[in-house]
Amino acid sequence: MPMIAVDQTHLYYEVAGAGQPVVLIHGLGSSTRDWEAQVPELAQAYQVITLDLRGHGRSDKPAGPYQIPMFAADLAGLLGALGVASAHVVGLSLGGCVAFQFTLDYPSMVRSLTLVNTAPGPGGAPEQFEREIARRVGIVQQMGMRAMGQALSPNLFPKPEQAALRATFVERWAENDPQAYIAATRSMLNWDVTDHLSSITCPVLVIGSDQDYSPVSAKEAYRQLMPNARLAVIPNAHHAVPMERPEAFNPLLMQFLAEQQSSTH
Repeated sequence: MPMIAVDQTHLYYEVAGAGQPVVLIHGLGSSTRDWEAQVPELAQAYQVITLDLRGHGRSDKPAGPYQIPMFAADLAGLLGALGVASAHVVGLSLGGCVAFQFTLDYPSMVRSLTLVNTAPGPGGAPEQFEREIARRVGIVQQMGMRAMGQALSPNLFPKPEQAALRATFVERWAENDPQAYIAATRSMLNWDVTDHLSSITCPVLVIGSDQDYSPVSAKEAYRQLMPNARLAVIPNAHHAVPMERPEAFNPLLMQFLAEQQSSTH
């Protein structure tokens, strides 16, 4: 099992393919398995690196608190250990938060940035965001991880024909360590990099689903704060779009990455 120790924490990672490095960062409570529908296609043209963030999947689950900059530093340590000087960085949800932070903290390590159904801060009223965090923590503390997965899955995969996706999601969610999940959930409290987005000058693709938790308008608002960013919207899609709609998601990502390759040669 490939592991690298970063800051006394063993991080699980996988590498597939060869070419320019592409790093895929999963969402809250998930793992490298978020990207099963992307890795085989990407690996035909790129070196694809996936990792389990601390507290997730097969990585160590040290006691919290966790912070977004801590996740970003873990990624920098992992890439350094792998000898990767810079990469195309792709982040989903919490992984997008980590990608934002990583780009701000280690700009020379980012060739391009793809942000999927994520945000540079809580958006809206902080009190509302804090209530949602508290609600999730409460469900886990009172009813466990499986109950949290069962609460989330109908919003992520609502269609009748998505029953298998819902079932897989719940089973994987149930594997989470409750304390590590709570620590990762709380990492988003008091985190907001909106005021720093103008310094992100690398090419940026923002991918939003039309039925995500946050509206497309919110993504368009933060896209405008980055000088080299554009927005693509996937219709009839929800928060976990790489899993739900890979046939729509993958071509968008592949096209964007191909553009970066052609512009750097």
